[in-house]
Amino acid sequence: MNKGTIRHMAVFTLKSAPDSEETRAFLRDGAEILSGIPVVKNFEVLRQVSAKCEHQYGFSMEFADQAAYDAYNSHPAHQAFVAERWDTQVASFQEIDFVQI
Repeated sequence: MNKGTIRHMAVFTLKSAPDSEETRAFLRDGAEILSGIPVVKNFEVLRQVSAKCEHQYGFSMEFADQAAYDAYNSHPAHQAFVAERWDTQVASFQEIDFVQI
């Protein structure tokens, strides 16, 4: 990761069962929609394995700088995903944003 790069991670638990088609669709669609936004780099879908964390999954991605991160947050595809899927299917979450020091 280069200095100035922002690594954005959202860790979350879904309302649906882990082995359900609804969960698979959410993770699949999230990856397709969010990684399709041009400023998103190194997108990953992750499954939590630590007993120390209450959340089940994570989306991780990188942005070249603050301007790219801001462009992502305001992008219509991100806004639609949040309104139509995230707000209705996510039970709990935490966002974490890192820059290299």
